[in-house]
Amino acid sequence: MEFIWNGIVEALKLILAGDPQVLDAAWRSIWISTTAVALAAVVGIAIGCLLARANFRGRTLLIILFRAGMGIPTVLIGLVGYALLSRQGPLGMLELLYTPVGIVLGEFALALPIIVSLTHAAIANLDPRVHETAVMLGASPWQRLKTYLGEARLAITLALLTAFARCFTELGIAIMIGGNIKFITRTLATATTLETARGNLSRAVAMSLVLLLMAIVITTLISLLSTPRSQEKRA
Repeated sequence: MEFIWNGIVEALKLILAGDPQVLDAAWRSIWISTTAVALAAVVGIAIGCLLARANFRGRTLLIILFRAGMGIPTVLIGLVGYALLSRQGPLGMLELLYTPVGIVLGEFALALPIIVSLTHAAIANLDPRVHETAVMLGASPWQRLKTYLGEARLAITLALLTAFARCFTELGIAIMIGGNIKFITRTLATATTLETARGNLSRAVAMSLVLLLMAIVITTLISLLSTPRSQEKRA
């Protein structure tokens, strides 16, 4: 226990002192995950709305595939991303392997099924009167879309937070596509793994504490956003 306690104390000292490696990995994790989720949101919300309100051949299959994609292992995404971005791969000429942009693309693939599936569920479960009222008032397709998004904004926000949490803490994509290069592609998750393997407990714990803090913040936000919805349903 003393060994663990000393590690925690040293980790707090590193965080309070602004250790460059901890801050660098933390900042990179934040901006990479934020960028990936923002890009996935633009594409995923549109696809989710389309699947919820349009009828076309193959729609059910797409819904099933996106739902299945929510549980896809990150190491599989990392493996596919590595194969695509390596020099021998079809996208090798872009030279994105072992770069932050490459990690963004991998996390985009991770976040997209989450956002699509949860957006689809939110729009599909809206009160039918929302659609009927919009049609009766002669709303254009764009106006109806804005109405759907407005009614489902809470659920969509929760979807974005869920996707961010998954991306922020993922490991397989960052290692396999990013390569865990110091001050270039190293994230909190990969840095924690590396420092633990090196026996540097204090820095590993410091990275883990930042991950834990972010997880607490996201969980708290999700809980706060979910509470009004639950109270509204009970009312």
